[in-house]
Amino acid sequence: MANIDSWEAFEDAFCQDLLPALGGKQKTEEFFLRLSHMLVEYMAKQQDRQTKVLDFHHPHHLKEMMSHCLGIPSEGVTLEQVLSDCKETMKYGVRTGHPRFFNQLSSGLDLISVAGEWLTATVNTNMFTYEIAPTFTLMEEIVINHMISKIGWSGGDGVLTPGGTISNLYAVLLARFKFDPKVKSDGVNLHQFIIFTSKQSHYSIEQAGAVSGIGMKNVISVECDARGKMIVECLEKHIIQAKALGKVPVMVNATASTTVLGAFDPFNDIADVCEKHGIWLHVDSAWGGGYLLSNDYRYKLAGVYRADSVTWNPHKLMGQTLQCSALLTKHLGLLKECNSIGATYLFQKDKQYDLDYDTGDKTIQCGRHNDIFKLWLTWRAKTIYFVGLKFNHFNFVIKYTFDMVMWGYEEQINQVHALSRYLLGRLKQAADFELVLDEPESTNVCFWYVPDSLRNMSHGVARDTILHRVAPKIKAAMMQAGTVMIGYQPLETKPNFFRYVCANPSATQSDIDFLLDEIRRLGKAEDIKGSYTSEQITK
Repeated sequence: MANIDSWEAFEDAFCQDLLPALGGKQKTEEFFLRLSHMLVEYMAKQQDRQTKVLDFHHPHHLKEMMSHCLGIPSEGVTLEQVLSDCKETMKYGVRTGHPRFFNQLSSGLDLISVAGEWLTATVNTNMFTYEIAPTFTLMEEIVINHMISKIGWSGGDGVLTPGGTISNLYAVLLARFKFDPKVKSDGVNLHQFIIFTSKQSHYSIEQAGAVSGIGMKNVISVECDARGKMIVECLEKHIIQAKALGKVPVMVNATASTTVLGAFDPFNDIADVCEKHGIWLHVDSAWGGGYLLSNDYRYKLAGVYRADSVTWNPHKLMGQTLQCSALLTKHLGLLKECNSIGATYLFQKDKQYDLDYDTGDKTIQCGRHNDIFKLWLTWRAKTIYFVGLKFNHFNFVIKYTFDMVMWGYEEQINQVHALSRYLLGRLKQAADFELVLDEPESTNVCFWYVPDSLRNMSHGVARDTILHRVAPKIKAAMMQAGTVMIGYQPLETKPNFFRYVCANPSATQSDIDFLLDEIRRLGKAEDIKGSYTSEQITK
């Protein structure tokens, strides 16, 4: 076969030359060998710290640079151009698996998960009935039951969804249906439902209020303490006030690791209030659910078993490829009661197998992507990892022994948490950084870089106004440099600050050191230019 780096064989080849074309197997094999080679090279290169996290260009510039390949042509392009398109797409994309990508809750690149996603795309099946997805349906049942056991329930039900936002929407639908099943047929106007969630919870709860018909104004934000935790006394006060107005408290959403500060709400205390008032308790552990797999840190979710439903995103702390989210509930059968329509062209009652395995009728989707295989495959793989092979020569007999370390999800989660503690220690020792929280609970570490020009300035509105401009200026320079990537945001009255998050086990302490050094380098350069004080902005 020709050089795998050469695409000459595809200069005059088109998609119709691949399978199922007669004699197309060889061309298909050669095409995918080159594509897979390109992908493996990409995977390897993004582990090289000399490789940029991103090659940033403003939208209008990127459109110009890719004008030769970005549009939809009037005639199909060659397979050589298809390979070129793939290469160029990866060139200008963000390398989220790079060990210096700290920008989002989803990071890293689990290669077993990638392998699972490749197989999933190849078999290309739906998930609504057992007859179309027999093995995947069984895998989903097994994995969901495994997750249920980690929460601490003796039984329950669940479904994989297109992300935590949809999982949280499922919880709202279940909560209102559990209160009054007639809402399924008669609508939400039967009751004036109210949802309660913390001010620092994910915005998807407010979205769920809008989508479900409950209304955004009927999603009540509950005050949080200085650490970002819901204040339970305020929650109960809001519940009592809502009841006095004739409204129906239908759900309380608690959060396991909030998006910004990484706070864990007090689940046991919230559960006491919910049980007292007869309210559905949902725990959004999209980010923090992975801590259930660590014996060292699962205490952070103490009381989560008292929830009626839980959101858990393996594509976050567990490092699965996007997308992979689960909505889990302790109420067996409720998902189907709430969501089933019974379309007879799919869910016939006279099939020859157990109809409980036709899971599509308990979802709000018809077509549903197979997100289970990669998760199932990765969970099976993350047990014992062989790291070495020794050859022992004794009396002319060669003995083979393996060095082994346990490398499962527990070790992975413990490692990324330990890395956040390393960053925390470095920040506490640095005069040019200030922490938003001295002891964050999750891997989230939030901090300010304080440039020289602000170091001796008294704390107050004037200082905050200038400090508010620091993180955006550094982030803009960081995007241009492409060397590292971290997010920033304001929070209530706090000026913009950086938020470190990481679920990537390939990140190391040296990457943390580089992050801080790069923020300093870029921050000092902007300070010298006077970028922070050259203009005023409104907080």
